[in-house]
Amino acid sequence: MSTSLPFASAYRHGFARVAACTIPVAIADPATNAESVLATARKCHDETVAVALFPELCLTGYSLEDLVLQDPVLDAVEAAVQRLVEASADLLPMLVVGAPLRHRNRLYNCAVVIHRGELLGVAPKSYLPNYREFYERRWYAAGDDQAGEDIRIGDLAAPFGPDLLFEALDVPGLVVHAEVCEDMFVPVPPSSEAAMAGATVLLNMSGSPITIGRADDRNLLAQSQSLRCLAVYAYAAAGMGESTNDLSWDGQTMIYEGGQLLTTTERFPDGPRRSVADVDLDKIRQDRLRQGTFDDNRRTYRPAFRTVPFVLAPPATDIGLRRSLDRFPFVPDDPARLAQDCYEAFNIQVSGLEQRLTAIGGPKPVIGVSGGIDSTHALLVVARAMDRMGRPRSDILAYTMPGFATSDRTRKNAIALAEALGASIETIDIRPAAEEMLRQLGHPFASGEPVHDVTFENVQAGLRTDYLFRLANHHGGLVIGTSDLSELALGWATYGVGDHMSHYAVNVGVPKTLIQHVIRWVISAGEVDEAKDVLQSVLDTEISPELVPADAEGRMQSTEDRIGPYALHDFTLHHILRFGFRPSKIAFLAYQAWRDAEAGEWPPGFPDDARYAYDLPTIARWLEVFLQRYFAFAQFKRSAIPNGPKVSPAGSLSPRGDWRAPSDGNARAWLEELHAALPDVFPSS
Repeated sequence: MSTSLPFASAYRHGFARVAACTIPVAIADPATNAESVLATARKCHDETVAVALFPELCLTGYSLEDLVLQDPVLDAVEAAVQRLVEASADLLPMLVVGAPLRHRNRLYNCAVVIHRGELLGVAPKSYLPNYREFYERRWYAAGDDQAGEDIRIGDLAAPFGPDLLFEALDVPGLVVHAEVCEDMFVPVPPSSEAAMAGATVLLNMSGSPITIGRADDRNLLAQSQSLRCLAVYAYAAAGMGESTNDLSWDGQTMIYEGGQLLTTTERFPDGPRRSVADVDLDKIRQDRLRQGTFDDNRRTYRPAFRTVPFVLAPPATDIGLRRSLDRFPFVPDDPARLAQDCYEAFNIQVSGLEQRLTAIGGPKPVIGVSGGIDSTHALLVVARAMDRMGRPRSDILAYTMPGFATSDRTRKNAIALAEALGASIETIDIRPAAEEMLRQLGHPFASGEPVHDVTFENVQAGLRTDYLFRLANHHGGLVIGTSDLSELALGWATYGVGDHMSHYAVNVGVPKTLIQHVIRWVISAGEVDEAKDVLQSVLDTEISPELVPADAEGRMQSTEDRIGPYALHDFTLHHILRFGFRPSKIAFLAYQAWRDAEAGEWPPGFPDDARYAYDLPTIARWLEVFLQRYFAFAQFKRSAIPNGPKVSPAGSLSPRGDWRAPSDGNARAWLEELHAALPDVFPSS
C-alpha cells in the first residue's frame, strides 16, 4: 500500500493496471510495427496502465519465416527497439514487446522489456516448437541456457536471459516475468519457477496461429497457470497482418488472476485490441502467505532469478477500477454459477447432517422455527436429509416458541412451512416462563415497566434454546442449530444456552446474503413445491430477532437497524476472512461496488425495487462497527461453537478450521488504519 497516493487511487490499494494488446502487423517492417506499438502504448498511458504486453515477434510479424535471417530486417529491428526506448521516456506503462534479436552466434525470439526511456531487459523464448505447423528451430536458438547473460542492441545494453524479474519499487507486489508462447505449453513453464521466485504478474506473448479448439486450450492453460502459480497471467496473441500462406490468426487476448478470468477481447479483430484490467497484488500476496505449500515448492526447486528494479510513478489521481466487483462476494452474479453454488451449499449442509444423524444412531431432529430465513433454511436442510435417509419427515420435531414480540406473520409462516414439509409442529408459549424468570431476577419488566434491555432479550432467547435441549432429551432428539456465518462474525447470538448453541449447526458455514438465494434456488429447482408460497413470504419478511415489542408507530425490531446491513457486513467478512485485507482497501472496494445501484450486475432473482446504494461515509461507519464486533467482541462466541460443515471457500469461523483467534483480542490496529485513511469520515480519530 502506498499512502502517498490519495484514497481514491486504485494503485494505493494494491492494484496495478495490466493490458494485453494485439495490433495489426506489417510483415518484415519493424519501423511501421514500432509505430503501431507506440500508438497502443500511448492509449495505455492515457488509461494509466502499468504493464502493456504485445504479441510474439510483433516488431516483424511472427510469420516472416526466412526473412528473419536477412540483415536489413534485423538491423531495422534494432532501430525499432531504440525508437521504442526513446519514445517511452514520457509513457507510464512498462512495454513488453516481441522481437527477433541477434546475440553472439545465434538469433533469439525475445520479449523486450522497456520503461521510461530505458531498456530494462530481454527475455528469450526457452522452448521452441518444431512440430506440425511450427518450424522455429530453423531460425532461432532456445534461450533456456542463457541465464545470467547480457545483450547489446545497437547502443543499448541490458540483462539477457529467461531468469529476469522486473520489480516496481513504488508499487508493492508488482513483480513481472515474461515468457513466450510455447513456454506455457510445456510441463514446467518458466513462469512457474518465476512465480516461486516472487513474480506476481506473468506475461505470455504469443504468435499462436488459430485452429479449431486452440483458443479453448490457451484459456485452459492460462487459467490453470494463474491458479497454480497464485498469480496474474496475461496473454496476447498475434492477429491481423500475419501471413495467411497456410495459417490464420485470431489475436486472442486475456488476463486471468488466480484462476478467474478478469477480461478478454473479441477474437479475429479488425484493428488493435487490448484487454485491460486492474489486478489485485494484495490478493496474490495473501494467497501465497496462506498457502504454505507454494513456498515449500520453491524450496524444492530453488529457482535462481535476477531482479531488475524500476519506478512506475503512477499518477496520484482517481483512475477508477477496471475489474468486475461483486456487491455480494458470496453470491455470484452469473445465473449458472449461482445455481451451482446454491446446489453445492444446500447439499453440503444436507450431507453433513445426514452423516451426523447416521453416525449417532438416527435421533430425531429437534428444531426451533421462527418464520425467519435462518430457521426456514435449516428446516429445508433437515427435510432433505430425512428424504435421503429414507425416514419420514414426521420424525422432524419442529417447535415455534412465541415470545413478547413474535409477530402473527412469522408465527403463521413457521407453522405453515412445517406443515407443508410434513414435519411435526408444536407451539410452546415461552412468555409465562420468561415472565417468571424476569420476576425472579427482579427485572423492571416484571413490574410492568417497558424496559427491553439485553436481559429482557436474552431471557427469551435462552429459554427457547433451553426448551429445545430438554425436548431433545425427552424425545431422543438432536438439536439443530440455525445461526449463520454472518451472525457468528458479528457475535449476533445469545451465548451458551441461546441461539449460539446446538448439537449440530447446519447453517454455521453459510452467510446471510447467500441463504436467501439458496432458498430461492430451492423454490426454482422444485425441491419443495409444496412450500413455495410460504417460502416466498419468508423471503419478503424483514430480518428481526422479534425480542422487543413494536414501537409506538408499530415498527418491529430490525436487526439491520441495530448492527448494520448484512450486505455490507458480508462484503467485509469475505475480504477479511479470505484475504486479510486492510480496512481502507475494503472500504475502497465496497464503495466501488455499492455507490451506484444502477451500475454493474445484481444476483439473479434480486428484486428491482430492493436495489440500493451506499455512500462512502455509510460504508466506513458500518465497517467500523464490523471491525469492533469481529475483532474485539465476538471471538469468545466463535471459540465455543458447535460442529457444522464448512460451505464457502472464503472460509469458516470454526476454531477447528479456518479461523483461530484469541477471545481477548482487540480491534485497535484495524480501526486505526481505517481512521487514518478516511480523516474526513473520522475527523476526531
